[in-house]
Amino acid sequence: MASRQRIIAAALGGGLFLLFGAGASAQDAGNYPNKPVMMIVPFAPGGASDFVARIIQPGVSQILGQQIVVDNRPSAAGIVGTEVAARAAPDGYTTFLGNIGTLSINPGVYSTMRIKPDKDLIPVSICADTPSVLITRLDFPANTVGELIAYVKANQGKVTFATPGSSTLNRLEMEVFKKDAGLDMVHVPYKGGAGPAVLGVFGGHVDLMFTTMPSAMEFVKDKKVKALAVTTKERMVDLPDIPTMYELGWKNLVTSSWQGVLVPTGTPRPIVDKLHAAIVKVLAEPEIQARMRRSGVIAVSSKSPEDFKAYMDAETAKWTKVIEEGGVRAD
Repeated sequence: MASRQRIIAAALGGGLFLLFGAGASAQDAGNYPNKPVMMIVPFAPGGASDFVARIIQPGVSQILGQQIVVDNRPSAAGIVGTEVAARAAPDGYTTFLGNIGTLSINPGVYSTMRIKPDKDLIPVSICADTPSVLITRLDFPANTVGELIAYVKANQGKVTFATPGSSTLNRLEMEVFKKDAGLDMVHVPYKGGAGPAVLGVFGGHVDLMFTTMPSAMEFVKDKKVKALAVTTKERMVDLPDIPTMYELGWKNLVTSSWQGVLVPTGTPRPIVDKLHAAIVKVLAEPEIQARMRRSGVIAVSSKSPEDFKAYMDAETAKWTKVIEEGGVRAD
């Protein structure tokens, strides 16, 4: 994440400024907020994005002096919630807790999206890195990534992998792994997010999957599934015995399903700055960081909205290339 914080976004500053509302003054921010602020989460309760929204909600509410109201708007791979947020009044009273799927993957999979996240939303700050873990059903005949590769190669086209759908990081992680390792496996998409897909692996209906850490943490700790590797560059503090894909030689699989807060284009810059400051302060609290870490989430923040914009653009370019090379289409 350190490299993200070092992103130089000065060249983007002018372009990003055009997304902010003109004529805003310090007084505008001084009066903000004077009523509750909605935070749209484009997924159902219980997922990684909902977890991040609800863990920062109390602290940001306290700093702003108004309640942050989490509004779950699940449907259509998060597109519905994204559209609702992008079309809201740009007055600071609608915020959006988006993730890598809604912001950087959906545009490459769904060409008919009616809004463009990079044009219709202003980044405020990244909030969380949510790494993935490669899990298998408990009785799968492989205990390491190397053994998994050997087994799949001996059974090409027979092993199944679950995902929460095409426009998810978990699907693209598997596409990268398949390509780099020369594997042929059968895709089994699940609806409703990572939870149902993880249950598919736990129940033995599907062989394996990459999934976000919070979705599988309890299953892994209770040894209800096998965890073969994580997608962080270094081993996770709470799971020190599980190797990383990176240390095993899979350099393209340092990935995370990051989450961040955005607002509709046209929101005055002083309001964006006030939201940014509140979010950064909350994410710097040791107790918040510890709570997130226990669930497999890493608390992070952006130095500025421009920093988050630069990172988001880089992620979009990276995963659009994977989508195009893998021929990934909507399920």
